[in-house]
Amino acid sequence: MTSARGEAVTGPLHGIRVLDFSAMIAGPYCGRLLADLGAEVIKLEPPEGDFMRARRPLREGASLYFGALNAGKRSIALDLKRAEAVSLVRELAAKADVLLENFRPGVMRRLGLDFAALSAANPRLVYCSISGYGQAGKAAGLPAYAPVVQAASGFDTAGMAYAGVERPLKSAIFVPDYLTGVHAFGAICAALVRRAATGRGESIDCALMDAMLGMLAFEVGAAQEPVTVPRPMYQAIRARDGFLMVAPISPANFADLVRVPGCAHFAFDARFATPDARSQNWDALMAELEGWASERSAADCEALLAEHGVPVSRYQSVADVLASPYAAERGLFARVAHGGAEFLTANPPFKMEGAGAGAAVPGLGEHGAELLERLLGRTAEEIARLKEQGVLVTAPP
Repeated sequence: MTSARGEAVTGPLHGIRVLDFSAMIAGPYCGRLLADLGAEVIKLEPPEGDFMRARRPLREGASLYFGALNAGKRSIALDLKRAEAVSLVRELAAKADVLLENFRPGVMRRLGLDFAALSAANPRLVYCSISGYGQAGKAAGLPAYAPVVQAASGFDTAGMAYAGVERPLKSAIFVPDYLTGVHAFGAICAALVRRAATGRGESIDCALMDAMLGMLAFEVGAAQEPVTVPRPMYQAIRARDGFLMVAPISPANFADLVRVPGCAHFAFDARFATPDARSQNWDALMAELEGWASERSAADCEALLAEHGVPVSRYQSVADVLASPYAAERGLFARVAHGGAEFLTANPPFKMEGAGAGAAVPGLGEHGAELLERLLGRTAEEIARLKEQGVLVTAPP
């Protein structure tokens, strides 16, 4: 990557080394963001690899799902059931700036790889643990995947306060994982800033449950002080050939809406005369708007509403976004190699100098020998012995 002046640009986390024990989504997404900012992220995997390596969608046998979460990292595969593998991890941790893990609480302590043990040898280590319900307390040991946490947090039942909603929300998007990954990323960066001032590392405890409750600001408030005016329930508006999301939230938005040809009569309807009235009659406003949209194409509706400043979008598929001018203009996606395949993956969701997705996804154990030689000074003979004994695992060609 080069600057506008043609100078080589390194990411803001260049020189930071991360030992990433995490698997599945939350931890790997956090590690991916750290790699996108230039950190050397070493993904430590079991001999069979991260479970996500086999998850669809697949291209030429390579998982695009895994690739999106692990682009730009390096991989070493060690069998932590073997004492020598654990010893190698301790040596690697002594040379790391950050350790990231999402085992069930207690696992790292049983391995002798908890914060207390590793920070004794490396007091500058920033150690981030991600779990469902935190590292301590009665719930800490409970198994937790994103759908379970969504149910437990109240996220899925938040919409049941509205008429006609009889079942909790169902979702295929694992919101708690990505949300917690972002929080862990921010906490790690903050801990590195403080370390620069104090020289001390940090133990960070990130929980999926806590992250979800943090985003439910309205619901937490309403649980303490019930709200009598209904909250608007945003819904798809059906046009002649598709669907729209229209959100005339503020008084200014509503004033813009009634300037749209065919919508002027909304201004004279007592149900919509004030913000409170619109909140209480939101479904009626949406029904009126759908009556207007049903006579037009979704594209025409979007163009008319946007022209007058009303917040609106047609519903798009992800494939639509991939091919959109917006994605191209913003540089949203990077082309990444994974085995013999190439695919697009999202760049980091912020623009700054030196930030961008890595160019390749690591094969299982692909960098193990090089890392042990470069970081720990192991000889070729020692590395060959570790492979032969099953301590170090590399993927077959």
